Parts: sequence; C-alpha cells; structure tokens
Amino acid sequence: MTAESESQKKSYCLVGGDVYGYGGVILVPKDLHLFPNKDPQINLQLNLPDVGRAFNDFMRTREVAEFLSGALAGAMTKAVLAPLETIRTRMVVGVGSRNIGASFVQVIEQQGWQGLWAGNTINMLRIIPTQAIELGTFECVKRAMTSAQEKWMDTASPKLHIGNASLSFSLSWLSPVAVAGAAAGVVSTLACHPLEVLKDRLTVNPEVYPSLRIAVHKIYKEGGILGLYAGLGPTLIGMLPYSTCYYFMYETIKKSYCQAQKKESLSRAEMLLVGAFSGLTASTISYPLEVARKRLMVGALQGKCPPHMVAALSEVVREEGLLGLYRGWGASCLKVMPSSGITWMFYEAWKDILLADRRHS
Repeated sequence: MTAESESQKKSYCLVGGDVYGYGGVILVPKDLHLFPNKDPQINLQLNLPDVGRAFNDFMRTREVAEFLSGALAGAMTKAVLAPLETIRTRMVVGVGSRNIGASFVQVIEQQGWQGLWAGNTINMLRIIPTQAIELGTFECVKRAMTSAQEKWMDTASPKLHIGNASLSFSLSWLSPVAVAGAAAGVVSTLACHPLEVLKDRLTVNPEVYPSLRIAVHKIYKEGGILGLYAGLGPTLIGMLPYSTCYYFMYETIKKSYCQAQKKESLSRAEMLLVGAFSGLTASTISYPLEVARKRLMVGALQGKCPPHMVAALSEVVREEGLLGLYRGWGASCLKVMPSSGITWMFYEAWKDILLADRRHS
C-alpha cells in the first residue's frame, strides 16, 4: 500500500447527544473537530422523559383530587348506610313488608344481620367509580361552563346572519351548575349502569343470584351485554331531573347561605344539613320515575316486566293508586338524606386535604 493511500485513510468516532440541534448518534472523522476544546470520544446519551415527575404532576392536578375525593366520599358513605339501601330497594320493588321497621326485622330473621349488607360488595364497587365520575364531571363541566360564559360576555356572543336577520347565541340563560349536574348524572350512569343492575339483582333476590359471578353469568346468558343495561332509558330519564335538581339545590343554598352569613365556606355540620336537604328535594321530585325504573329493572324476577316507563307508571297507579308512585318514599328519604349529607361532608373534607398544596402555592 502506497504512502498516498495511507494518508487518505480516515479514523472515525461515534458522537452522540445533541449535535447542532439534532439528537441521536453520528459517525464523524476524528480530525473533524466538532468540539475544539475536547478530545474526540464516544459520548452516547439517551434522553428519556421523566415519567415519575409527569405522574406526580398529574396526580397533583385539581381534576385528580376531585376524582379521588368523590371516590373516597362514596366509599365511606356506603359502608355506613348499606342497611338503609337494602331496605329502600326492597320496599321500592315491593319485596317483603311495607313497613320500614318490619322490613328490617324480616331481613334479619331470613338472612341474619349480614342480610342488611346483601349486595354491598357490588354496591361498593358501583359507588366508588360512580361518585368519582359524577363529582369529577360536575366540577369539570361547571368550571368549563363558567369560563365559557365569562369569555362570551367579554368578547361577544356568536351570531348567525340569515339575510337581514341576526340570531345571537348566548350562554347567559344557562346555569353552569344545572348543566354540570345534568352532565354528571348522565356520564356516571352510562359508565356504571351495569353495576347498578347487578346490585339490584343481588339485593332483591339473593337466592337466585347468590354471588356476583353467578349474577353476571345469568344476566349475560339471558340477555347478553344488553342485559347489563336493562332499564338504561328510564334510568337516564329519571337521573336528569334528580341530578340537575340535586346539584343546583346544593350549590344555590350553599352560596346563598355563605353570602347571608358573610363567610367563605360552610362548616362540616352545615354541609351535612345542606346536602341532606338537597337530596330530599331532588328525591321527592323524581321519585315516581325512580319507582318506574326499579320496576323495569327487576320486573323479570317477578315474571312480568312493563315494556316501557309509561307502562310501568300506569301499572303502579292502576294497582296502588297515585300514592303507589311514592311507595317506599319514607325509606328512600331515610337513605337519601344522610347519604347526600355525609357524601358532601366527606367530599368537601377530602378536597380540602388533597387540594391544600394548591391553595398554599
């Protein structure tokens, strides 16, 4: 090999990292001094995102805190009030005694004390995601609606021009709380309705559905996936007025009371009372729809199932009169009022804990 060919030989090295704004690894001659003050060397770097930090930042967001607060509040509430839920469900669908005290005794005699917690496992599995999704959706939609209203008021409402006519779209007539309440009810229902169906089957007829696994198998065998969504239409129809009224009442009473007392927030006892009254009002308004919904969901267990909600309401009125539309209302109030009050109390308490860092930052 000649001296000339030897002189034409090049030595190369690998250079990694960010070279002139480009990431990766390149092969360059050693005599090409990209870094004049440093000797050529292999410098391999792999920049990965900080997953741990991103996860911590995500967990500290307001939305996650509200989601977790709803889940924790729902779990704690249901653990305490499961017996009232059992009695309420039995009275609504017409199983056993019509008297609250006698119904308690009947359940204990037939199934023991554990009978008061029949279906509570599925109830806990249902309420944790339901409350988390419902309260999280409510807070998120309320903020979004309030922000949209403020933005449209500062700029201008969108307008539609048709010839000489001009149609203005405004959100000022909408209540962010009412819209958020309706959205919360619909979203949580769509997400968690199968769990509600399973809970009712386990509560009303534990002999036929002794376990969650058997209940899922039988319902799927009889009606497929749609069997887990039995009564979805009536549930959504009944949920809209209840959820809208429930959240609207709570927020309105809370805001009015705080303004009247010149205070920034309610005490825990005041949250308990305001939440209980909100639940009572909403339940009373929508209770006939609740009766029809329960009839449709468990009608197959009694060998007769009304084809739709109107038929279910007509059947109740025909058999029991108008008062039949409020059968079990007392038991429902005994369950709804403490449940609503305790849920709001726990929810606001957990929000204060989980959002404490954000408030002080």
